[in-house]
Amino acid sequence: MNYIITGGTGFIGTHLTNLLKETYPDSNVWNLDIVDPAKLDKMKDEKERREYTTIKDWKSPLRDGEERKSKFVYCDVRKPIENLPFTPTNEDIIFNFAAVHRTPGHPDHAYFETNIRGAENVCAFAEKYGIKKIVFTSSIAPYGASEELKEETILPTPNTPYGISKLVAEKIHMIWQAKNEKERQLTIVRPGVVFGKGENGNFTRLYWGIRKGEFMYPGRKDTIKACVYVKELVRFMLYRLENHNEGVELYNCTFEPAFTIEQIVDTMQKATGMHKKIIKIPAWLIMSAATVIGALGAPMGICPARVKKLMISTNICGKKLANSDYKFHYTLEEAIKDWFNDNNNQYLK
Repeated sequence: MNYIITGGTGFIGTHLTNLLKETYPDSNVWNLDIVDPAKLDKMKDEKERREYTTIKDWKSPLRDGEERKSKFVYCDVRKPIENLPFTPTNEDIIFNFAAVHRTPGHPDHAYFETNIRGAENVCAFAEKYGIKKIVFTSSIAPYGASEELKEETILPTPNTPYGISKLVAEKIHMIWQAKNEKERQLTIVRPGVVFGKGENGNFTRLYWGIRKGEFMYPGRKDTIKACVYVKELVRFMLYRLENHNEGVELYNCTFEPAFTIEQIVDTMQKATGMHKKIIKIPAWLIMSAATVIGALGAPMGICPARVKKLMISTNICGKKLANSDYKFHYTLEEAIKDWFNDNNNQYLK
C-alpha cells in the first residue's frame, strides 16, 4: 500500500511523513506537490525561494541534519492526477493537504481554483483506483469570523473566499464518501492555529514580536485563539485513521478549552526563557498604525486585515476531540518546549 500526501512538501505534510516513517519504517510515502522539496531545501536566497514558492520568509520544517523521508512527485491538483511513477491500489490512503490557505494574501479566484478543483481531482483519483480512505485537512474558516463558540454541529457561515472554498471542498469529499458509504472512510479535520517547526505563521510572528519587544496586545488580552501543535495534529489524524472503519468523521482540532492570547504569550515566554513585559494598546491606535505600516509595504506581515484577525477570537470547541479515546501527548507548554528543542533551544521558527 501507499500513503499519498497531496501538498506533502508543506509544514503539516512534512511532519506527517516523519510520523508515518517513524511508525511504519517500511511504508511508501509519496509527496504529490508542485514544489520540489529537494530544490527548496537547497535554496539560500530569499528572493529565489519567494519566486519558487510564493511564500515569504520560508522556514524549513526539518531539524538540522534531517532529510526528507517521502518520495516527491510533481503534481498540480488543479489538473487530473495521472502518470504517477507508482501503481495506486485500493489499499492506499490519501491525505489531502494541497491548498491555497494564507489569508489575506491571494486573489479570490486562487482559493477556489486550487481548493475546490483540487478536491474534485483528488476524489476523482480515489474513485478511479478504488481508494477507500481519505483524510482531508479543512480549516476553521468555514465557521466564519465571530466570537461565539463553534462546535462541529453548528451551521457553517464562511465570510471569506478561503472559508467558502474549504467548505465546498468538504462537501465534495463527502459526496465521494456517500457514493459508497459502506466501504469508504472520510476523516475531516478543522484545525485551529497550527504551530510548530516550519509553520511560518502566527505563532512564529508572535514569538519574534515578543523577543524583539515589538509585540503589544492589540486592544484586548482575552482574545481566544484555538490552536494545536502540528505533531499532535498528525498523531490524531493517524489515530482516527486507524480507529475509524466507515462513514464521515468531522473533528475540530484544538486544545480544550482553547487558550487566550495572554495565556499563549505567558506560556511561550516561560517555555523559551523570555521575560518581556507586554503592554496593551487601544484597538483604534493599533488599527491606525497598521494602516500606515501596510501602506509602507506591510513589513513583518503587518496590515489592517491581519491585525483585525488578531482582535477576533477563534473560539473553537475541542470537546468532541477531548471526549474521544485519543490522549494528547503534549500540553501547550510541552508543545512549545518541544518546538524550541527542534531548533536547538535557540529560538522558534
